[in-house]
Amino acid sequence: MHSQGATGHEPQERVGLLFTTVYALGYFGLFMALMTPVVVTMALRIAVFDPVNKESTLAMILGIGALVALVANPVAGYFSDRTTSRLGMRRPWIIGGVLLGSAGLYLITFDDFTAILFGWIIAQLGFNAALAAIVAILPDQVPVSQRGTVSGVLGICLQLGIVAGVFLTERAGADVHSMFLWPTYVAIALVSLLAIVLKDRRLDPSELPHANVMTFLKSFWISPRRAPDFSWAFASRFLLFIGLAMLMTYQVYFLIDRLAVDHSEIPARMLTATLVTTVATVAGSLGGGWLSDLLAGRRKLFVWLSSLVYAVGITGVALTTSFETFLVWLAVCGFGQGIYFAVDLALVTEVLPNKEEAAKDLGIFNIASAMPQSVAPAIAPFFLVMGGDGDNYGALYAAAGVFAVLGALAVFPIRGVK
Repeated sequence: MHSQGATGHEPQERVGLLFTTVYALGYFGLFMALMTPVVVTMALRIAVFDPVNKESTLAMILGIGALVALVANPVAGYFSDRTTSRLGMRRPWIIGGVLLGSAGLYLITFDDFTAILFGWIIAQLGFNAALAAIVAILPDQVPVSQRGTVSGVLGICLQLGIVAGVFLTERAGADVHSMFLWPTYVAIALVSLLAIVLKDRRLDPSELPHANVMTFLKSFWISPRRAPDFSWAFASRFLLFIGLAMLMTYQVYFLIDRLAVDHSEIPARMLTATLVTTVATVAGSLGGGWLSDLLAGRRKLFVWLSSLVYAVGITGVALTTSFETFLVWLAVCGFGQGIYFAVDLALVTEVLPNKEEAAKDLGIFNIASAMPQSVAPAIAPFFLVMGGDGDNYGALYAAAGVFAVLGALAVFPIRGVK
Protein backbone atom coordinates (compact mmCIF):
# COMPACT_ATOMS: atom_id res chain seq x y z
CA MET A 1 0.00 0.00 0.00
CA HIS A 2 1.16 3.53 -0.55
CA SER A 3 0.45 6.26 1.92
CA GLN A 4 -1.09 9.22 0.22
CA GLY A 5 -3.60 11.79 1.25
CA ALA A 6 -6.79 11.93 -0.73
CA THR A 7 -6.58 15.65 -1.34
CA GLY A 8 -5.04 16.40 -4.71
CA HIS A 9 -4.79 12.74 -5.56
CA GLU A 10 -4.27 12.03 -9.23
CA PRO A 11 -4.39 8.62 -10.94
CA GLN A 12 -1.10 7.18 -12.07
CA GLU A 13 -0.06 7.98 -15.63
CA ARG A 14 -0.84 4.49 -16.89
CA VAL A 15 -2.17 1.26 -15.39
CA GLY A 16 -0.63 -2.06 -16.32
CA LEU A 17 -2.00 -5.43 -17.36
CA LEU A 18 -1.63 -6.99 -13.89
CA PHE A 19 -3.70 -4.31 -12.17
CA THR A 20 -6.36 -4.32 -14.89
CA THR A 21 -6.63 -8.12 -14.72
CA VAL A 22 -6.95 -8.29 -10.93
CA TYR A 23 -9.37 -5.36 -10.87
CA ALA A 24 -11.48 -7.06 -13.53
CA LEU A 25 -11.47 -10.37 -11.64
CA GLY A 26 -12.70 -8.65 -8.46
CA TYR A 27 -15.45 -6.92 -10.44
CA PHE A 28 -16.35 -10.24 -12.05
CA GLY A 29 -16.65 -12.02 -8.71
CA LEU A 30 -18.75 -9.28 -7.14
CA PHE A 31 -21.25 -9.24 -9.98
CA MET A 32 -21.42 -13.03 -10.09
CA ALA A 33 -22.63 -13.04 -6.49
CA LEU A 34 -24.91 -10.00 -6.89
CA MET A 35 -26.54 -10.63 -10.28
CA THR A 36 -27.03 -14.41 -10.36
CA PRO A 37 -30.01 -14.18 -7.96
CA VAL A 38 -31.51 -11.33 -9.99
CA VAL A 39 -31.17 -13.18 -13.29
CA VAL A 40 -32.12 -16.73 -12.37
CA THR A 41 -31.80 -18.19 -8.87
CA MET A 42 -34.25 -15.93 -7.05
CA ALA A 43 -36.91 -16.56 -9.70
CA LEU A 44 -36.36 -20.32 -9.37
CA ARG A 45 -36.43 -20.09 -5.57
CA ILE A 46 -39.73 -18.18 -5.57
CA ALA A 47 -41.27 -20.40 -8.27
CA VAL A 48 -40.82 -23.37 -5.90
CA PHE A 49 -41.68 -21.51 -2.69
CA ASP A 50 -44.76 -19.64 -3.99
CA PRO A 51 -45.70 -21.00 -7.45
CA VAL A 52 -49.18 -19.41 -7.54
CA ASN A 53 -48.02 -15.83 -6.88
CA LYS A 54 -44.49 -16.14 -8.23
CA GLU A 55 -44.57 -12.95 -10.37
CA SER A 56 -45.85 -10.63 -7.65
CA THR A 57 -43.73 -12.22 -4.91
CA LEU A 58 -40.57 -11.95 -7.02
CA ALA A 59 -41.39 -8.34 -7.88
CA MET A 60 -41.88 -7.48 -4.21
CA ILE A 61 -38.63 -9.09 -3.00
CA LEU A 62 -36.48 -7.72 -5.82
CA GLY A 63 -38.14 -4.32 -5.51
CA ILE A 64 -37.42 -4.06 -1.78
CA GLY A 65 -33.86 -5.20 -2.35
CA ALA A 66 -33.40 -2.58 -5.04
CA LEU A 67 -34.60 0.14 -2.65
CA VAL A 68 -31.99 -1.03 -0.14
CA ALA A 69 -29.35 -0.89 -2.88
CA LEU A 70 -30.49 2.62 -3.76
CA VAL A 71 -29.60 3.83 -0.25
CA ALA A 72 -26.66 1.55 0.54
CA ASN A 73 -24.58 2.45 -2.50
CA PRO A 74 -24.18 6.22 -2.02
CA VAL A 75 -24.08 6.02 1.80
CA ALA A 76 -21.29 3.43 1.69
CA GLY A 77 -19.55 5.58 -0.92
CA TYR A 78 -19.78 8.62 1.37
CA PHE A 79 -18.09 6.79 4.23
CA SER A 80 -15.55 5.15 1.94
CA ASP A 81 -14.45 8.64 0.80
CA ARG A 82 -13.89 9.47 4.49
CA THR A 83 -12.33 6.22 5.69
CA THR A 84 -8.97 6.78 7.40
CA SER A 85 -8.16 3.11 8.01
CA ARG A 86 -4.55 1.97 7.68
CA LEU A 87 -5.94 -0.57 5.21
CA GLY A 88 -6.99 2.25 2.89
CA MET A 89 -10.19 3.98 1.80
CA ARG A 90 -11.69 1.28 -0.41
CA ARG A 91 -10.30 -2.05 0.83
CA PRO A 92 -12.31 -2.35 4.11
CA TRP A 93 -15.60 -1.67 2.31
CA ILE A 94 -14.88 -4.11 -0.51
CA ILE A 95 -13.99 -7.01 1.81
CA GLY A 96 -16.61 -6.26 4.46
CA GLY A 97 -19.34 -5.73 1.90
CA VAL A 98 -18.77 -9.02 0.11
CA LEU A 99 -18.71 -10.98 3.39
CA LEU A 100 -21.97 -9.35 4.53
CA GLY A 101 -23.61 -9.96 1.15
CA SER A 102 -22.57 -13.61 1.21
CA ALA A 103 -24.15 -14.02 4.65
CA GLY A 104 -27.39 -12.61 3.21
CA LEU A 105 -27.42 -15.16 0.38
CA TYR A 106 -26.93 -17.92 2.94
CA LEU A 107 -30.13 -16.81 4.69
CA ILE A 108 -32.06 -17.16 1.42
CA THR A 109 -31.40 -20.90 1.48
CA PHE A 110 -33.66 -21.28 4.55
CA ASP A 111 -37.18 -22.48 3.73
CA ASP A 112 -38.88 -19.45 5.27
CA PHE A 113 -40.30 -16.36 3.57
CA THR A 114 -38.92 -13.96 6.19
CA ALA A 115 -35.44 -15.46 5.82
CA ILE A 116 -35.62 -15.11 2.03
CA LEU A 117 -36.74 -11.48 2.22
CA PHE A 118 -34.26 -10.36 4.89
CA GLY A 119 -31.52 -12.43 3.31
CA TRP A 120 -31.94 -10.51 0.06
CA ILE A 121 -32.01 -7.18 1.93
CA ILE A 122 -28.74 -8.06 3.68
CA ALA A 123 -27.22 -9.27 0.41
CA GLN A 124 -28.10 -6.03 -1.36
CA LEU A 125 -26.77 -3.99 1.57
CA GLY A 126 -23.43 -5.78 1.60
CA PHE A 127 -22.79 -6.17 -2.10
CA ASN A 128 -23.75 -2.57 -2.88
CA ALA A 129 -21.42 -1.29 -0.16
CA ALA A 130 -18.66 -3.25 -1.87
CA LEU A 131 -19.76 -2.00 -5.29
CA ALA A 132 -19.55 1.65 -4.25
CA ALA A 133 -15.91 1.19 -3.25
CA ILE A 134 -14.85 -1.03 -6.15
CA VAL A 135 -16.27 1.33 -8.80
CA ALA A 136 -14.42 4.25 -7.19
CA ILE A 137 -11.14 2.50 -7.96
CA LEU A 138 -11.64 3.54 -11.61
CA PRO A 139 -11.23 7.31 -11.08
CA ASP A 140 -8.81 6.66 -8.18
CA GLN A 141 -6.32 4.64 -10.19
CA VAL A 142 -7.02 4.85 -13.94
CA PRO A 143 -6.10 7.89 -16.07
CA VAL A 144 -8.76 9.38 -18.36
CA SER A 145 -6.90 8.18 -21.47
CA GLN A 146 -7.41 4.53 -20.43
CA ARG A 147 -10.83 4.69 -18.82
CA GLY A 148 -12.75 3.66 -21.92
CA THR A 149 -10.62 0.54 -22.33
CA VAL A 150 -10.66 -0.41 -18.64
CA SER A 151 -14.37 0.38 -18.39
CA GLY A 152 -14.92 -1.88 -21.40
CA VAL A 153 -13.10 -4.72 -19.65
CA LEU A 154 -15.25 -4.16 -16.55
CA GLY A 155 -18.37 -4.24 -18.71
CA ILE A 156 -17.33 -7.64 -20.03
CA CYS A 157 -16.70 -8.89 -16.51
CA LEU A 158 -20.18 -7.89 -15.43
CA GLN A 159 -21.71 -10.06 -18.16
CA LEU A 160 -19.17 -12.86 -17.65
CA GLY A 161 -20.06 -12.84 -13.96
CA ILE A 162 -23.69 -13.40 -14.88
CA VAL A 163 -22.95 -16.25 -17.30
CA ALA A 164 -20.62 -17.90 -14.79
CA GLY A 165 -23.32 -17.64 -12.14
CA VAL A 166 -25.91 -19.16 -14.45
CA PHE A 167 -23.45 -21.97 -15.30
CA LEU A 168 -22.93 -22.72 -11.61
CA THR A 169 -26.71 -22.70 -11.14
CA GLU A 170 -27.09 -25.25 -13.93
CA ARG A 171 -24.35 -27.40 -12.33
CA ALA A 172 -25.99 -27.12 -8.90
CA GLY A 173 -29.24 -28.63 -10.16
CA ALA A 174 -31.95 -28.47 -7.52
CA ASP A 175 -29.58 -27.96 -4.57
CA VAL A 176 -30.57 -24.59 -3.11
CA HIS A 177 -27.41 -24.14 -1.00
CA SER A 178 -25.07 -24.73 -3.95
CA MET A 179 -27.18 -22.53 -6.23
CA PHE A 180 -26.81 -19.49 -3.97
CA LEU A 181 -23.47 -20.11 -2.25
CA TRP A 182 -21.13 -21.29 -5.01
CA PRO A 183 -21.05 -17.81 -6.62
CA THR A 184 -20.26 -16.25 -3.23
CA TYR A 185 -17.24 -18.51 -2.73
CA VAL A 186 -15.83 -17.30 -6.04
CA ALA A 187 -16.59 -13.67 -5.14
CA ILE A 188 -14.83 -13.90 -1.76
CA ALA A 189 -11.71 -15.43 -3.35
CA LEU A 190 -11.41 -12.93 -6.20
CA VAL A 191 -12.21 -9.85 -4.12
CA SER A 192 -9.60 -10.96 -1.58
CA LEU A 193 -7.05 -11.12 -4.42
CA LEU A 194 -7.95 -7.57 -5.44
CA ALA A 195 -7.60 -6.40 -1.84
CA ILE A 196 -4.09 -7.86 -1.68
CA VAL A 197 -2.89 -6.31 -4.94
CA LEU A 198 -4.65 -2.93 -4.66
CA LYS A 199 -2.42 0.04 -3.83
CA ASP A 200 -5.27 1.74 -2.07
CA ARG A 201 -5.53 5.44 -1.34
CA ARG A 202 -5.06 6.39 2.30
CA LEU A 203 -6.68 9.45 3.81
CA ASP A 204 -4.82 11.33 6.52
CA PRO A 205 -7.23 11.96 9.46
CA SER A 206 -6.10 15.60 9.52
CA GLU A 207 -7.46 16.03 5.97
CA LEU A 208 -10.88 14.70 6.89
CA PRO A 209 -13.44 17.51 6.38
CA HIS A 210 -15.71 18.45 9.26
CA ALA A 211 -19.13 16.82 8.97
CA ASN A 212 -22.39 16.77 10.86
CA VAL A 213 -25.83 15.40 10.18
CA MET A 214 -26.82 18.33 7.99
CA THR A 215 -23.68 18.27 5.85
CA PHE A 216 -24.09 14.49 5.55
CA LEU A 217 -27.64 14.84 4.25
CA LYS A 218 -26.86 17.80 1.99
CA SER A 219 -23.95 15.96 0.38
CA PHE A 220 -26.37 13.60 -1.35
CA TRP A 221 -28.13 16.38 -3.24
CA ILE A 222 -26.43 17.17 -6.52
CA SER A 223 -28.08 20.19 -8.10
CA PRO A 224 -29.01 19.67 -11.77
CA ARG A 225 -28.36 23.39 -12.26
CA ARG A 226 -24.80 23.18 -10.91
CA ALA A 227 -23.98 19.77 -12.38
CA PRO A 228 -26.15 19.46 -15.53
CA ASP A 229 -23.87 16.98 -17.30
CA PHE A 230 -23.93 14.59 -14.35
CA SER A 231 -27.72 14.95 -14.14
CA TRP A 232 -28.23 14.14 -17.83
CA ALA A 233 -25.89 11.15 -17.54
CA PHE A 234 -27.94 9.98 -14.55
CA ALA A 235 -31.20 10.34 -16.51
CA SER A 236 -29.79 8.46 -19.48
CA ARG A 237 -28.67 5.48 -17.39
CA PHE A 238 -31.91 5.43 -15.38
CA LEU A 239 -34.06 5.23 -18.51
CA LEU A 240 -31.95 2.58 -20.21
CA PHE A 241 -31.72 0.47 -17.07
CA ILE A 242 -35.51 0.36 -16.79
CA GLY A 243 -35.40 -1.34 -20.18
CA LEU A 244 -32.61 -3.68 -19.01
CA ALA A 245 -34.45 -4.54 -15.79
CA MET A 246 -37.66 -5.38 -17.64
CA LEU A 247 -35.84 -7.97 -19.74
CA MET A 248 -33.69 -9.36 -16.94
CA THR A 249 -36.34 -9.65 -14.23
CA TYR A 250 -38.96 -11.41 -16.33
CA GLN A 251 -36.76 -13.48 -18.65
CA VAL A 252 -37.40 -16.75 -16.78
CA TYR A 253 -41.17 -16.24 -16.77
CA PHE A 254 -41.08 -15.18 -20.44
CA LEU A 255 -39.53 -18.54 -21.29
CA ILE A 256 -42.11 -20.39 -19.19
CA ASP A 257 -45.26 -18.47 -20.16
CA ARG A 258 -44.59 -17.26 -23.74
CA LEU A 259 -42.21 -19.94 -25.09
CA ALA A 260 -43.66 -22.87 -23.05
CA VAL A 261 -40.28 -23.97 -21.66
CA ASP A 262 -40.62 -26.54 -18.88
CA HIS A 263 -39.37 -25.56 -15.40
CA SER A 264 -36.80 -28.36 -15.48
CA GLU A 265 -35.26 -26.95 -18.67
CA ILE A 266 -34.97 -23.36 -17.42
CA PRO A 267 -31.38 -23.51 -16.03
CA ALA A 268 -30.04 -25.02 -19.28
CA ARG A 269 -32.00 -22.59 -21.49
CA MET A 270 -30.92 -19.64 -19.33
CA LEU A 271 -27.32 -20.80 -19.64
CA THR A 272 -27.64 -20.84 -23.43
CA ALA A 273 -29.32 -17.44 -23.47
CA THR A 274 -26.72 -15.95 -21.15
CA LEU A 275 -23.84 -17.36 -23.24
CA VAL A 276 -25.30 -15.77 -26.37
CA THR A 277 -25.76 -12.46 -24.56
CA THR A 278 -22.22 -12.66 -23.18
CA VAL A 279 -20.54 -13.22 -26.55
CA ALA A 280 -22.41 -10.25 -27.99
CA THR A 281 -21.68 -8.11 -24.92
CA VAL A 282 -17.96 -8.92 -25.06
CA ALA A 283 -17.84 -7.85 -28.72
CA GLY A 284 -19.70 -4.61 -28.02
CA SER A 285 -17.80 -3.79 -24.84
CA LEU A 286 -14.28 -4.40 -26.12
CA GLY A 287 -14.95 -2.65 -29.41
CA GLY A 288 -16.85 0.26 -27.90
CA GLY A 289 -14.34 0.99 -25.13
CA TRP A 290 -11.31 0.76 -27.40
CA LEU A 291 -12.86 2.90 -30.14
CA SER A 292 -13.98 5.47 -27.58
CA ASP A 293 -10.41 5.94 -26.34
CA LEU A 294 -9.04 5.83 -29.91
CA LEU A 295 -11.41 8.59 -31.06
CA ALA A 296 -10.03 11.05 -28.51
CA GLY A 297 -12.43 10.05 -25.76
CA ARG A 298 -15.68 10.39 -27.69
CA ARG A 299 -18.24 8.93 -25.28
CA LYS A 300 -21.64 10.44 -26.16
CA LEU A 301 -21.76 8.93 -29.64
CA PHE A 302 -21.30 5.43 -28.25
CA VAL A 303 -23.81 5.84 -25.42
CA TRP A 304 -26.37 7.09 -27.93
CA LEU A 305 -25.64 4.27 -30.37
CA SER A 306 -25.76 1.57 -27.69
CA SER A 307 -29.15 2.69 -26.39
CA LEU A 308 -30.66 2.58 -29.88
CA VAL A 309 -29.18 -0.87 -30.60
CA TYR A 310 -30.66 -2.17 -27.35
CA ALA A 311 -34.03 -0.63 -28.22
CA VAL A 312 -34.05 -2.51 -31.55
CA GLY A 313 -33.10 -5.77 -29.82
CA ILE A 314 -35.71 -5.58 -27.06
CA THR A 315 -38.40 -4.73 -29.63
CA GLY A 316 -37.42 -7.90 -31.48
CA VAL A 317 -37.73 -9.88 -28.24
CA ALA A 318 -41.24 -8.48 -27.82
CA LEU A 319 -42.26 -10.04 -31.15
CA THR A 320 -40.52 -13.42 -30.87
CA THR A 321 -42.38 -16.72 -30.60
CA SER A 322 -39.49 -19.22 -30.67
CA PHE A 323 -36.43 -19.79 -28.52
CA GLU A 324 -34.10 -19.59 -31.53
CA THR A 325 -35.42 -16.17 -32.57
CA PHE A 326 -35.28 -15.11 -28.93
CA LEU A 327 -31.54 -15.87 -28.93
CA VAL A 328 -30.97 -13.77 -32.06
CA TRP A 329 -32.62 -10.71 -30.53
CA LEU A 330 -30.86 -11.31 -27.22
CA ALA A 331 -27.58 -11.07 -29.13
CA VAL A 332 -28.62 -7.67 -30.48
CA CYS A 333 -29.53 -6.55 -26.95
CA GLY A 334 -26.21 -7.85 -25.65
CA PHE A 335 -24.20 -6.01 -28.30
CA GLY A 336 -25.88 -2.70 -27.44
CA GLN A 337 -25.53 -3.41 -23.74
CA GLY A 338 -21.81 -4.12 -24.18
CA ILE A 339 -21.15 -0.82 -25.93
CA TYR A 340 -23.06 1.00 -23.21
CA PHE A 341 -21.26 -0.65 -20.28
CA ALA A 342 -17.90 0.08 -21.90
CA VAL A 343 -18.43 3.80 -22.39
CA ASP A 344 -21.01 5.02 -19.89
CA LEU A 345 -18.88 4.45 -16.78
CA ALA A 346 -15.94 6.20 -18.44
CA LEU A 347 -18.23 9.09 -19.38
CA VAL A 348 -19.57 9.66 -15.88
CA THR A 349 -16.10 9.64 -14.27
CA GLU A 350 -15.36 12.68 -16.44
CA VAL A 351 -18.42 14.64 -15.28
CA LEU A 352 -18.31 13.92 -11.54
CA PRO A 353 -19.30 17.01 -9.51
CA ASN A 354 -16.47 16.47 -6.99
CA LYS A 355 -13.43 14.35 -7.83
CA GLU A 356 -12.55 14.02 -4.12
CA GLU A 357 -15.90 12.39 -3.38
CA ALA A 358 -15.76 9.89 -6.22
CA ALA A 359 -17.20 6.92 -4.31
CA LYS A 360 -20.13 8.93 -2.97
CA ASP A 361 -20.93 10.58 -6.31
CA LEU A 362 -20.57 7.30 -8.19
CA GLY A 363 -22.79 5.76 -5.52
CA ILE A 364 -25.41 8.40 -6.28
CA PHE A 365 -24.97 7.65 -9.98
CA ASN A 366 -25.47 3.95 -9.26
CA ILE A 367 -28.95 4.84 -8.00
CA ALA A 368 -29.70 5.12 -11.71
CA SER A 369 -28.83 1.41 -11.94
CA ALA A 370 -30.50 0.28 -8.69
CA MET A 371 -33.74 2.27 -8.80
CA PRO A 372 -34.93 0.65 -12.07
CA GLN A 373 -34.85 -2.71 -10.27
CA SER A 374 -37.70 -1.31 -8.14
CA VAL A 375 -39.39 0.78 -10.82
CA ALA A 376 -39.45 -1.95 -13.48
CA PRO A 377 -41.26 -4.58 -11.32
CA ALA A 378 -43.63 -1.85 -10.08
CA ILE A 379 -44.72 -0.72 -13.56
CA ALA A 380 -44.35 -4.07 -15.36
CA PRO A 381 -47.78 -5.40 -14.27
CA PHE A 382 -49.40 -2.41 -15.99
CA PHE A 383 -48.00 -3.60 -19.35
CA LEU A 384 -48.43 -7.31 -18.62
CA VAL A 385 -52.20 -6.96 -18.06
CA MET A 386 -52.78 -5.19 -21.37
CA GLY A 387 -55.21 -7.44 -23.18
CA GLY A 388 -56.46 -8.97 -19.95
CA ASP A 389 -54.27 -12.10 -19.74
CA GLY A 390 -51.61 -10.83 -17.37
CA ASP A 391 -48.75 -12.16 -19.52
CA ASN A 392 -48.50 -9.60 -22.33
CA TYR A 393 -44.74 -9.71 -22.68
CA GLY A 394 -44.97 -8.06 -26.07
CA ALA A 395 -46.27 -4.88 -24.47
CA LEU A 396 -43.74 -5.13 -21.64
CA TYR A 397 -40.72 -5.38 -23.92
CA ALA A 398 -42.04 -2.79 -26.37
CA ALA A 399 -42.22 -0.39 -23.43
CA ALA A 400 -38.65 -1.35 -22.53
CA GLY A 401 -37.58 -0.31 -26.04
CA VAL A 402 -39.22 3.09 -25.60
CA PHE A 403 -37.35 3.65 -22.34
CA ALA A 404 -34.07 2.77 -24.08
CA VAL A 405 -34.72 5.33 -26.83
CA LEU A 406 -35.46 7.99 -24.22
CA GLY A 407 -32.17 7.08 -22.55
CA ALA A 408 -30.37 7.65 -25.84
CA LEU A 409 -31.96 11.08 -26.26
CA ALA A 410 -30.92 12.12 -22.74
CA VAL A 411 -27.24 11.98 -23.76
CA PHE A 412 -27.43 14.87 -26.23
CA PRO A 413 -27.51 17.79 -23.70
CA ILE A 414 -24.21 16.68 -22.07
CA ARG A 415 -21.56 19.29 -22.93
CA GLY A 416 -18.49 18.40 -20.86
CA VAL A 417 -17.75 15.20 -22.80
CA LYS A 418 -17.46 14.76 -26.54
